[in-house]
Amino acid sequence: MTTSTSTPAAAGPTSGGGTVELSIGGMTCASCAARIEKKLNRMDGVTATVNYATEKAKVTYVDGVTPQELVATVETAGYTAVLPPSPSEAQGSPQPDALTALRHRVLATLLLTLPVVALAMLPALQFDYWQWLSLTLAAPVVTWAAWPFHKAAWTNLRHGAATMDTLICLGVLAAFGWSLYALFLGGAGERGMTMPFTLVPSRGTGTGEIYLEVAAGVTLFILTGRYLEARAKRRSGAALHALLSMGAKDVAVLRDGSETRLPVEQLVVGDEFVVRPGEKVATDGVIVSGSSAVDASMLTGEPVPVEVRPGDPVLGATINAGGRLVVRASRVGADTQLAQMARLVEDAQNGKAAVQRLADRVSAVFVPVVIALAAATLGFWLGNGATGEVAFTAAVSVLIIACPCALGLATPTALMVGTGRGAQLGILIKGPEVLESTRRVNTVVLDKTGTVTTGRMALVGVHLAAGEDRAQVLRLAGALEHASEHPIAAAIAAAAAAEVGVLPDVDGFTNLEGLGVQGVVPDVDGSPRAVLVGRTRLLEEWAQALPADLEARRAAAEADGKTAVAVGWDGVGRAVLVVADTVKPTSAQAIAQLRELGLRPVLLTGDNEAAARAVAREVGISDADVIAEVLPADKVDVVKRLQAEGAVVAMVGDGVNDAAALAQADLGLSMGTGTDVAIEASDLTLAGGDLRAAADAIRLSRRTLATIKGNLFWAFAYNVAALPLAAAGLMNPMLAGAAMAVSSVFVVSSSLRLRRFQPLNG
Repeated sequence: MTTSTSTPAAAGPTSGGGTVELSIGGMTCASCAARIEKKLNRMDGVTATVNYATEKAKVTYVDGVTPQELVATVETAGYTAVLPPSPSEAQGSPQPDALTALRHRVLATLLLTLPVVALAMLPALQFDYWQWLSLTLAAPVVTWAAWPFHKAAWTNLRHGAATMDTLICLGVLAAFGWSLYALFLGGAGERGMTMPFTLVPSRGTGTGEIYLEVAAGVTLFILTGRYLEARAKRRSGAALHALLSMGAKDVAVLRDGSETRLPVEQLVVGDEFVVRPGEKVATDGVIVSGSSAVDASMLTGEPVPVEVRPGDPVLGATINAGGRLVVRASRVGADTQLAQMARLVEDAQNGKAAVQRLADRVSAVFVPVVIALAAATLGFWLGNGATGEVAFTAAVSVLIIACPCALGLATPTALMVGTGRGAQLGILIKGPEVLESTRRVNTVVLDKTGTVTTGRMALVGVHLAAGEDRAQVLRLAGALEHASEHPIAAAIAAAAAAEVGVLPDVDGFTNLEGLGVQGVVPDVDGSPRAVLVGRTRLLEEWAQALPADLEARRAAAEADGKTAVAVGWDGVGRAVLVVADTVKPTSAQAIAQLRELGLRPVLLTGDNEAAARAVAREVGISDADVIAEVLPADKVDVVKRLQAEGAVVAMVGDGVNDAAALAQADLGLSMGTGTDVAIEASDLTLAGGDLRAAADAIRLSRRTLATIKGNLFWAFAYNVAALPLAAAGLMNPMLAGAAMAVSSVFVVSSSLRLRRFQPLNG
C-alpha cells in the first residue's frame, strides 16, 4: 500500500515540494479555519485544507516553498502552526492539559455566575445593593473567564477579520458595558432597586436595569459548550488514537543467536525477532519458524484467529495466540500496514466532503453579516421609538445566537467518528468524497478470484470406483502429488495430509508435462503401488481407463468449470478427485446483503463461462449478470460499458489486474488481502478478506453521509429560526447564549452516535 509523502518536521530551509500536515492552534470556530485556509491558498503553488475539528491543515506545496514559510503565513493570520514531530503525536483532538485548563475555567466561572444569575432571576433574593454584589462576582467572569474570547477577537481585529469570538466578545462587553452605565450613571445602582427576570425582554426605561447575568451567563454557557465540544472531539478521534497506539512497544530481536530486547523503532528490515504466546507481533514480516494462530481482529475485523506456519506473512500489532514464532521483518515504521491504515484514516478525517464546502463558504461571510444585522436591529428598534434597553437587548441577542459553531463542526466530527469506527471494523475510507459516491452507487462489480472465491485451489470432491477405500486413494494420490509443485497437486496433498495424516515417501517420481505425475508409493502394508495421477489420457496410455460412472463424474465436474484429476494404480482406474477455487463461505451472505442495499451484483472474471456460472449460482448471482472470459486489460472496458448504460458502478477486487478497473469505477473497494496497487487504486479498503465487509463499508459510508447532512440541516435550521426571534426582541440574550452552546453540543453528540455502528454480522 502506498500513500502520499509527508514532509518531516525537521524540514530544512529549502524544499522540493510535497505535502505537510500542520497542527493549528488558536482556532475557535469554522470562520477561523476558513480564514487560515484562504491565507494559505493565496500563496503561489500552495493548496491547503484546514479542518476545524481536527485542528489540522493539510497543505500541498511546490518546489520553492518551505514548511517554515507555511508556518509563518499561519502565524501572520494570528494563529499558531506546528510541524508535528511524528504521526503518533498528532491526535487530532485537544491535548489533555488544555482540556483540564478549560475544565478549571468552566468550574470557576460556574461558581461565580450562579449567584449572579440567581439574584437576577429571583426578585426575592434581591436585597439592598444586591446589584453591586452581582458586579463584584461578574467582573472576573467578564475579564478573566471570557479572556480567550477577547484575546481572539482583538487578534482578529488587528488582522482585519471577524470570527465567532468577535460576536461573543461584542455581546459580553456590550451587556457588561450597559450594566456599568446603568449602575454608575443611571438609576440601577440605587438602594432598593429590583429587577424581574423575563424570557422575553420587557420594554422598560433602559437605565434602570442591568445585564450582568447576561454577560456572565453567556460566558458560562459558551465556555461549557466549548468544554463539552472539546471533550467530544477527543472522543471522536479516539479510534484513530487507539489505532496509532496499537503496535508493540518493544521486541525481542535475535542477534548472534541470542535475544536482545529493543524498542520497536530500532527494528530494521531483515531482522529476525521472537513472538511468544500472547505477545503482539512487532512489525510486518514473514514467519521463519514455528506455527501458531494469530488474532488479527484489531486490524481486519475478523473474529477468528488465523493459523500460520513458516512462509506465511504476519502483520504488526496482531496477537500471537498460540506457539512461539520467529519472524523476519519485511516492513518497519511508516511502511507497516498499521501505519498505512492510520495515515489513510487521518487523510480521510482531514478532507472535506462536498456538502462541507457550502458550510465553509457560509461561515466565512457569516460573522460580518451578523454584525451588520445586529447594527441594523439596533437601528430599527431605535428608529421605531423603542427604548435603548429594548434595542440593545435585541442587538445583543442577534450577536450571541448567530455564532456559526455548529456549522463548522457538522461535517468534521461526523467524518472523524465514521472513519474511526470504520478503522476499528477493518474498513478504511480514503476520503470524504467517497461518502457521496456510496449514496449514488447502484451496481457492484465483483472480481471472482480472491474476492468471491478464496483464490486458492482446494479438493472439493472425491469420487471412488466401486469397492475402493477413500483413505487409501487419498494416501497414495496425496503422497504422489506432494512431490509436485503444481497448485492443483498442492491442494490434493494438503487435503490428503489433513485427512489421513503423514504421507509416505515416493520412489521414481516423474512429472509428465501436460499429463500428470507417476511414481511408486508404498501402501499401508508396505507393498509398492505404481500410481498414476493426472488426465484420463495418462491412465488410458497405461490401460487404466475409468469406469463409466467415474467418467460421467469427471465430465460433470469439468462442465462446471472445475478440474478433475484421475487416479489409478495396478492397472485399474480407481478414483476421480475434483479440485476447484472454492467460494468463500460468507460470499453468498455478502451478495444477499448487497442486494438489500439496492445494489445489482455483477460477477466479472477471466475464467471460463462454465466456472463463472457455477460460482454465480452458488452465491446467488443470475447468469445474466455473469461476465466471463475477460482479459485483465478489458476489465476497465466492462466498467466503462456499464457506466455508459447508466449504472453507477462500485468495483470490488484484489489483484494487480483489478487496479485500473478500481480506479475507473465510481467507487473502488479493494480487499486488504490483495495487492498494494489494488489498494492504492481503490476508495475503500476492506482490511480482511470477507466480502460481507463491502456491505458494511457502504452502510457505514451512507450512515456517515446521512449524519453529516442531518448535522448541517439542524445547524442551518437553528440559525434561520433563531435569528428572526432575536432580531424581533423575543429572546433574552442569556438564553440565546445557552441555545448557541447547546446547538454545537447537539451536533457533536449526533456525530458520536456513529460510534455505535455495528456490522450486520457483528
